[in-house]
Amino acid sequence: MQQADIGVIGGSGLYTMPGLSSTTKITVETPFGAPSETVVLGTLEGRRVAFLARHGRGHRILPSEINFRANIYAMKKLGVSFILSVSAVGSLKEEHKPTDFVIPDQFIDRTFARNATFFGDGIAGHVAFGDPVCAVASKAFEQGCKDAGVTGKLGGTYVCMEGPQFSTRAESNLYRQWGADVIGMTNLQEAKLAREAEISYATLAMVTDYDCWREGHDDVTVEQVIKVIHENTANAQKVLAGAIRALPENNHDTPVASALKYAIMTEKKLIPAETREKLAIFLDKYEELGGCRPRAKGPQHTSLGGALGSCSKEPSKR
Repeated sequence: MQQADIGVIGGSGLYTMPGLSSTTKITVETPFGAPSETVVLGTLEGRRVAFLARHGRGHRILPSEINFRANIYAMKKLGVSFILSVSAVGSLKEEHKPTDFVIPDQFIDRTFARNATFFGDGIAGHVAFGDPVCAVASKAFEQGCKDAGVTGKLGGTYVCMEGPQFSTRAESNLYRQWGADVIGMTNLQEAKLAREAEISYATLAMVTDYDCWREGHDDVTVEQVIKVIHENTANAQKVLAGAIRALPENNHDTPVASALKYAIMTEKKLIPAETREKLAIFLDKYEELGGCRPRAKGPQHTSLGGALGSCSKEPSKR
């Protein structure tokens, strides 16, 4: 299958990438079902890029209906090291104005109807997620904003709500009390799955409105959101080009690249063959590591690679 260095997931308003050259459309099959759309492979700034429309072209898929696992698996199958995600959001702070960009470094999960892990079906894994986005990818977005001459604020908290309805006023004010910066419906599941897939992930959040908390500001409507998205799409394309220029060749020097090294808690011999085959794309690289993760207390617990050799000294945190 054709390969790419960088994945771009486009949200509301970003259904294509006009800057891509030498493009081909491919259908990527995954054990988790079909991705949101066919993937467009092309070249931008001298890099191989895979573009995926999160909601499908024509915006057919609700946030809760997105097959996040298939989308991220497809990126992994294509060899992607970095995912640059673009998403429309509401602002929870006066300082984040419509048409601004925010590059969040934290998330709060308010969803309840989504599957956000590749694990289960006989295998248990727990990746570290204290820092849910890749600093290298986030700084690339920041550089992209500078290159494009647009406002791009590095850092902030993204509340991920279930949707598809927008917030109530009580909810919006609650999230403001928590100190959150923006609110959206899609990016947290992508970030979680990208971490399990050892893909570096960052979000470019396009502010479209002030949600419904701001007095004197009309409650958010689809019409308003679409208007601002159209204004910002050209800027988002410029930011993406700059971010792609700024990214390194791969993410091998980031902590994300080894996120699964000590994550698997299930003994290798107990993992069902079907599950092992389904996750081979993630786990094969660790077959020869010979690492095992001891419990914080009591006897050692053999990890996926533990049956093959020596043990790591890193203690479990759970």
